[in-house]
Amino acid sequence: MIKKLALALGALAAMVGADVPAQVAQQPHKQLPPERYFGPPAMEMALLSPKGDQLAFTALAPGAQRLGLYVLPLDGESPPKALGLFSDADVTQVHWVNEERLVFSAVDRSAGSGWDQREGHGLYTVSLDGERMRTLIKRHPKHFLQAAKGTHIRDRALDVNHFLLHVPAWRPDQPSEEVVVGQARWNAGDGLRSLTPMWLNVRTGQTRSLDHDSPGPVAAWAFDGRGEPRLALTQADGRSQWHWRAPGERAWRQIADDPLLHASFHPHSVDDDGTLYVLQSSGRAGEAELKRFDFPTGKPAARPVVSTPGFDFRGELLREQPGQPALGVRVETDGQSTVWLHPALKRLQALADARLPGRINLLSCRRCTQEDAVVLVRSYSDRTAGEFWLYRAADQSWRPLARLQPGLEQAPTAGTDFQRIKARDGRDLPVWITRPDTAAPNQALPTVVLVHGGPWVRGGHWAWEPMRQFLASRGYQVLEPEFRGSTGYGSAHYRAGFRQWGQAMQDDVADALIWAQQRGLASDKACIAGASYGGYATLMGLVRHPELYRCGVAWVAVSDLELYLKGSVWVSDDISSTGRRHTLPDMVGDPDKEPEAIKATSPVEQAHRIRAPLLLGYGAEDLRVPLAHGRRLREAMQKAGNEPEWVVYPEEAHSWRKTATRADFARRMEAFLARHLTP
Repeated sequence: MIKKLALALGALAAMVGADVPAQVAQQPHKQLPPERYFGPPAMEMALLSPKGDQLAFTALAPGAQRLGLYVLPLDGESPPKALGLFSDADVTQVHWVNEERLVFSAVDRSAGSGWDQREGHGLYTVSLDGERMRTLIKRHPKHFLQAAKGTHIRDRALDVNHFLLHVPAWRPDQPSEEVVVGQARWNAGDGLRSLTPMWLNVRTGQTRSLDHDSPGPVAAWAFDGRGEPRLALTQADGRSQWHWRAPGERAWRQIADDPLLHASFHPHSVDDDGTLYVLQSSGRAGEAELKRFDFPTGKPAARPVVSTPGFDFRGELLREQPGQPALGVRVETDGQSTVWLHPALKRLQALADARLPGRINLLSCRRCTQEDAVVLVRSYSDRTAGEFWLYRAADQSWRPLARLQPGLEQAPTAGTDFQRIKARDGRDLPVWITRPDTAAPNQALPTVVLVHGGPWVRGGHWAWEPMRQFLASRGYQVLEPEFRGSTGYGSAHYRAGFRQWGQAMQDDVADALIWAQQRGLASDKACIAGASYGGYATLMGLVRHPELYRCGVAWVAVSDLELYLKGSVWVSDDISSTGRRHTLPDMVGDPDKEPEAIKATSPVEQAHRIRAPLLLGYGAEDLRVPLAHGRRLREAMQKAGNEPEWVVYPEEAHSWRKTATRADFARRMEAFLARHLTP
């Protein structure tokens, strides 16, 4: 399908020739250090203002490695203006509240533990007139952020247990200064969170109650474009209940009550007119389809609004303003694409695709169907992280804004393809294949089987990805199987992975490599690698299929299944008691009812069977897969006489965020693979 998409869009190209300096385009490719691949983006996000005359974006501050908030007037003359610069944090999650004011969050991405486990994101506001930045929600109870200019941000703000829930859509006739935030409380017994919503004035910092007549302790809310609560999720005793409140009504009514792992549908979005869109696994292979909810019958409509056979629906209906008819629909199958319904948008898409051929070109616009439309284009492919462009229909001008990952123009590139193969039991098995552009079509390459984490996520996308490109730049082919248990390919594929850790899920990983070898794409030089569940699969791959892999690289890897499933009073982690009682026993296994099966699929218990060289990496502050997993595995392997290579990063948690950490491990991985898979 990737090949069909590429043919439809045109020949692959890094950029239109006129926009790339000739000396860069003509220079030969060369290997670049890992910092170039795993460093922060130069520009991460961009967002047109409600009227389309300003562009807010996050970019690296000059001479720094922090993402700051900037605004660019789109008059063609004014330079960008810095609105939010921090000495110890990166700006994220930017929203326009109105034409003159933004809200955003900030996190310290250089502190691994702080980013994903220790601190909140906070909430800040700033206006375009230069008014001093204001803290609305603290990032840490005792944390004072300091702006790059040296001024302290006001700390009279809501505590860290508050979260941004919703930013109402801007309407020219209803100027807004309020957003919806939620105060969180945790039940110490089962770890469930409840959220109490309230209005927060972003200019004054004052709050007022949001009249919602809660149906109980609510774990999640969904709002319409005006900020009115329409959906509420409650949970109890391993079940989830969805409650609906229609426009003009005060009472809530329950529309679903399902076991946690067997939901009859999942809410997707709410329209201002009271239309509820839901996802239901009603495709041929259980693919999620987008449907309207039929309130008279109390279930999703029989006919889908959007269906993507072979893939779960993942996307959105595109409107310029809430309540207006949809202009198009954006979906992701193997890659993202947009189906426009309005002829003006079809023309704009054709212009972007002709200007930037071979790319996925995602449009967002203001005055979309008018002659003075302003269009922001994010353009990318499997070979490049891409750029942001600005198109103005009034003068038909194209303006390049920024490369997302500069400095890689001379790096060797690799194309990513998508295939569906057959597993040994006949199940369809999606596989992503990334091959260096220098490789001949049928050349058998040394291969890294890269297993995604989760495991209940979709691992691959047709896009530039740093690890696959880094490995390909070193001469390796990268195979990424979407083993059973992965989401995105229908509920049948997802549920086939239940209670199959180290078993059929592991066979799928092996089958992807065997398929590539049988077709002459992969040589007999192969290693397996991955993080989190991918690290677990790496360990079990060396246990179950030692004949396939010459080595393994596992980081933040689950290694002790009993510890993962039962927890320990001696080891702190962030897995809830609800998960351990109601979901993990069905999805992974029950250590009390089937201890021998858990032992047979636990790497710690099977460490004596790991004979291949192994590189292990962990974060000392990890609460998802605590360091105890790594230490226990290392000790077991030492007793078995097979000492693994070992590294612990003191300030990192589960998701390694420091560029230095990611680059260091990539460098270790490069040297390790070179010893065992010399290309």
